[in-house]
Amino acid sequence: MPNSENAVLIGGSIAIDNIKTPTAEGKNLLGGSASYTAIAASYFTSPIHLVGIIGKDFPQQHLDHFESKGISTVGLEKSEGDTFSWSGEYHENMNDRDTLDVAINVLEDWTPKVPAEMASAPVVVLANMHPVNQLQMIEQLTAEKPFIAADTMDLWITIANDELHEVLKKIDLLVINESEARDFCKTSNLMVAGERLLGKGPNNVVIKLGEFGAILFSQHAEGGEPSKFTLFGKNYDLFRCAAFPLCEVADPTGAGDSFLGALAGYLSSLEKSEYTFDDVRQAVVYGSVVASFTCEAFSTDKLAAVSKKEIEARLDLLRDLSHWPS
Repeated sequence: MPNSENAVLIGGSIAIDNIKTPTAEGKNLLGGSASYTAIAASYFTSPIHLVGIIGKDFPQQHLDHFESKGISTVGLEKSEGDTFSWSGEYHENMNDRDTLDVAINVLEDWTPKVPAEMASAPVVVLANMHPVNQLQMIEQLTAEKPFIAADTMDLWITIANDELHEVLKKIDLLVINESEARDFCKTSNLMVAGERLLGKGPNNVVIKLGEFGAILFSQHAEGGEPSKFTLFGKNYDLFRCAAFPLCEVADPTGAGDSFLGALAGYLSSLEKSEYTFDDVRQAVVYGSVVASFTCEAFSTDKLAAVSKKEIEARLDLLRDLSHWPS
């Protein structure tokens, strides 16, 4: 398989989801952090290389779904066990949910295996998975200086804190939601959390705020113009991105993964060896826009059906809604 200057390597969970909302229910849905991330990234660049593990029960239609989006499944390991499965129910406000059942299955003893032809990808996404698995993927990379973005969750903050800190020393961008950021940094103030997360290693941190958007914190580049934003007497680059307003949310599962995938895919499309703050800021806006489509239907149904033209149109509208005359 040929390598490309704008390839993206994505590792993470591939799952079968069963989801119930106050108005509908879906079973045997395509899920998993890497699934949403890969599909979102596919709108901006190719090839997309997917690394994960599935079981004997994984529907062929989901594999066909990946292939139809130009996502390579060569790196998907196939096991005789059952696929990782998650079942959850959302509350009326669609922000809170209860996990009804989690079947770890094939993920329990999984070690990521990155095919040699994928290991030199210039952009790498460590989608939500155990920090040990994230470190195992990093060890297999062969590109001289890949841009590595990673996601995490509250479970890993609790049970794998030391390993998570090791991951943070090796990545360029961390994506984390607001409750996790507060918990991880032992503060209720997100400005403090952003500064503390930058201090743990990555040059860029995105704190997701759900329906209220996201905040991007970046280390200010040395030698350039002074930053307009200071935090604790230090220069940082900061961007507050709005979320695209939705009148109805069908299923928010995977929205954060779609955000990360679009962000990484956009950066990869630039075909650069290093990214400026402006590059990452624009990537965050694309992430916010693509995530909004994910919320409008179960699973990846709307995410996979949208067109690049629709993404650009929604981006223009978000720009208009967020702009005011000087």
